[in-house]
Amino acid sequence: MITRRNLIVSSASAAAAASSLLNVAFAQDKVIKVGTLKLMHAITPHFYEKFSPAGYKFEIIPFETPTDGKNAVVTKSVTFGAFGIAAATLGGANGESVVVIGAQCNKGMAVVAGKDSAIASIKALKGKKVGILPGSTQEVVILDRLKQEGMTVADIMPVRLAFSEMPAALERGDIDAYVGAEPGPSISISRGIGKVVEYPYGTPTGALNMVMCTHADVVKSDPAMIRAFLQMHRKATEFALANRQAFIEMCEQKLGLPAKTVELAAPNIELTWRIDDDWVTRAKYYGAQMLDKKQIRQLPDYTSFINTSFAKSI
Repeated sequence: MITRRNLIVSSASAAAAASSLLNVAFAQDKVIKVGTLKLMHAITPHFYEKFSPAGYKFEIIPFETPTDGKNAVVTKSVTFGAFGIAAATLGGANGESVVVIGAQCNKGMAVVAGKDSAIASIKALKGKKVGILPGSTQEVVILDRLKQEGMTVADIMPVRLAFSEMPAALERGDIDAYVGAEPGPSISISRGIGKVVEYPYGTPTGALNMVMCTHADVVKSDPAMIRAFLQMHRKATEFALANRQAFIEMCEQKLGLPAKTVELAAPNIELTWRIDDDWVTRAKYYGAQMLDKKQIRQLPDYTSFINTSFAKSI
């Protein structure tokens, strides 16, 4: 028999249960997936936990190649992705829904040859087996450097290699040199098997390297989240720059690198978040180089492909 007392108790219990469920719902943070590369200059996302905005948690997903990272953004497997400007430009030129909203790093490249090799310049790469990752920022940069020296890719013997494979390939003698990404060059140097031929930043591309991207749908649907994300990205970047020991320890933990290698590579890595007009000019030049080398059939629509408004707002 339902009495007035039972009804009041039942209603109070239901209200308490509903309130509890509501509190649980609000207590659950939204999980955002962020893709990054297994490289020192892609380490910033691993610091996000320290600076996560209220209501968000971040799951960091490592990728082996820039193309894998770009594809993850395009398919919405991740909400944000850090990878090379080359992969981003390729996606934009193909009409894929990838938008550059910030930078991840500059520099981080080096042309490396065997320690006792006679190779001491870009010109000396002629006729040599050179490790290059197709589709990478480094590929376009080295092709531009060859052009500056009056050479083309036909003057060398390019060998397709992932960045992580390059130091071992040089040590085995499978290649004579490589165009690598940190920590590869520093691994070769610290092991006493390699030397830096050049840091290839002398083209109009400059030290431009990795970018932070998202899907075009996110730009339209949740600009507030992008701003909050970039604020966090900026804080994590500035923290890693200001705290060398934390940077070293994170590279040891996430990449399995010895501190000596990280210390050696650090001066060749410029973590950043900022994109400005000069950065955009360099990015457009880089895209023009990809078009010239027939790596893309058309330029991206830069009015939508690079969105500087979020970075400028912070």
